[in-house]
Amino acid sequence: MTERQKDRPWLMRTYAGHSTAEASNELYRRNLAKGQTGLSVAFDLPTQTGYDPDHILARGEVGRVGVPVSHLGDMRRLFQDIPLEQMNTSMTINATAMWLLALYQVAAEEQGADIAQLQGTTQNDIVKEYLSRGTHVFPPGPSLRLTTDMIAYTVNHIPKWNPINICSYHLQEAGATPVQEISYAMSTAIAVLDSVRDSGQVPEDRFGEVVARISFFVNAGVRFIEEMCKMRAFGRIWDQVTRERYGIENAKQRRFRYGVQVNSLGLTEAQPENNVQRIVLEMLAVTLSKDARARAVQLPAWNEALGLPRPWDQQWSLRIQQVLAHESDLLEYEDIFAGSHVIEAKVDSLVADCLAEIDRIQEMGGAMAAVESGYLKSQLVSSHAERRARIEAGEDKIVGVNCFQQTEENPLTADLDGAIMTVDPATEALTVERIARWRAERQESSDRQGNGDPFVFPTVMQALDRLKEAAAGTENLMEATLECARAGVTTGEWANALREVFGEFRAPTGVSSAPVAVTAEEGTPLALVREKVSRTAEDLGSGRLRLLVGKPGLDGHSNGAEQIAVRARDAGFEVVYQGIRLTPEEISSAALAEDVHCVGLSILSGSHSALVPDVLERLRTAGAGDIPVVLGGIIPNADAIALKAAGVAAVFTPKDFGITEIIGRIVDEIRKANKLDPLEVPA
Repeated sequence: MTERQKDRPWLMRTYAGHSTAEASNELYRRNLAKGQTGLSVAFDLPTQTGYDPDHILARGEVGRVGVPVSHLGDMRRLFQDIPLEQMNTSMTINATAMWLLALYQVAAEEQGADIAQLQGTTQNDIVKEYLSRGTHVFPPGPSLRLTTDMIAYTVNHIPKWNPINICSYHLQEAGATPVQEISYAMSTAIAVLDSVRDSGQVPEDRFGEVVARISFFVNAGVRFIEEMCKMRAFGRIWDQVTRERYGIENAKQRRFRYGVQVNSLGLTEAQPENNVQRIVLEMLAVTLSKDARARAVQLPAWNEALGLPRPWDQQWSLRIQQVLAHESDLLEYEDIFAGSHVIEAKVDSLVADCLAEIDRIQEMGGAMAAVESGYLKSQLVSSHAERRARIEAGEDKIVGVNCFQQTEENPLTADLDGAIMTVDPATEALTVERIARWRAERQESSDRQGNGDPFVFPTVMQALDRLKEAAAGTENLMEATLECARAGVTTGEWANALREVFGEFRAPTGVSSAPVAVTAEEGTPLALVREKVSRTAEDLGSGRLRLLVGKPGLDGHSNGAEQIAVRARDAGFEVVYQGIRLTPEEISSAALAEDVHCVGLSILSGSHSALVPDVLERLRTAGAGDIPVVLGGIIPNADAIALKAAGVAAVFTPKDFGITEIIGRIVDEIRKANKLDPLEVPA
């Protein structure tokens, strides 16, 4: 078979961005030179949640999990010497997706690009942010309007752009079963398409163009047969929904188009070298089957459970893709699973179960109603709790974690602090200084201009006033957002203008309604911990032990915090959990107001070094320094040592997979802090 007869490889990307626009630009150009065929931009949490780097909530988060983009100047630097008209760029951005697309378009215009030729994707799926990742800003209604307006705008002006990536990826990380992952993603897609149709912004005879630009972003876990069947079921259901609900006759417009990132949170801190084979297996699930093959693939690095990957680690993940695509014969054959009765039976089962769940959600009023009622979140928390219980019981085996734990010394992690990349703490101060300079020096015209001309700017206040007028009315918000981009408005200014009109939203936590996932029958580990909790409460004369679970900063990955809260509740604690996005001041104030016996903080974004000492200091200042503070998250070893020296009682990382054991250790810390003798109750 000749090279010309082979299928074209999928787009190969690496999810990347950190520190500053300049550092990220250098990384992108190096990755492209190594054969990467598309860009996937990681934005930092302030950018994702609509805050400027000098906002109180941005402290410790700037440049940590992605690149800060605060205004047009940052976007120019991010893509300097990268011709955007020739690039396929994926941007993982949701609540502020319209803003980042506007900055991207204006930066492309300044390069001389024809925006009709721009290709790429904005994730722009706000529903899963309410459920799993926590970077939402506005309530569901206004959020759906922003998505609707973006889709209508891109179909008319940037026709090659994918304005939304319905994202089931984070649902799986939050505990979704394959049925839940498909059903919730499809319900989101239905809500979005209904909104675009009902808005009247796209003529009925062009609605097929809207459907054709809807893409999906999925997770591929290590259960590789099930994951491959999931993708076939996804495609079959999408074809049925778009044909029957929306009357799309063109098969090309009904094609299920998806990109994939294989499961990052499934990577392990214990024996991290095993993550390489996990990544390969997960990639095979979305590439082996031609009829359900991903259009774009990005792989995590082997050491992401330890911290931020280095460029070499990202190169290794890129080479994994390149070996499969260019050295193997995978792309020379038709679908190798066609006709398999095993595969067909599994796909049929998934399709039937998913259609039933989609119907259930539609009966509730659709995805947005199911978010607001808390149904979707509580289902995910429950599924995740059940999965964690199976891991702890050894029913679901994870090599190196709950089985085959004996290991040789690992040369890859001999220097743990050198095995990951660290962000220079000075980066945040530099970024804060830069945005102050940007605000002081941006050129503002004396009267209102703009009107779509990329080289004539309104003043910042004029642009923001127009944005608020548009938000209060019914016009498409994209033109007003573009005018803000051209005027030099900042990310925080754009988001705050919309906050004034739309308000903000705190999503349900799902903790209070989650059922018991682990039994506490006599002799079980949970029963023993319940006894420790009860005896400690009795010794303290406090009725019940009270645990505050806090998420400081902007990290919205709340899965771990929720599971700790649920298990602590089941162990007899009174749990105070207010959800995500709290300041150290709010956490310490809540600890005092609720008179808690322990504060448990959860951080996965790397902001622990800035935020945790702040909580400790506020408790000491308030005379409550004897309340033990424990921390969980992705914490490098050197940071854990420093935090314990600063006063943190215990640090838990992904290798501490036994949640019941963690709750028992929290009780031990409470006893130690209150000078009670250790209990001889094993746990």
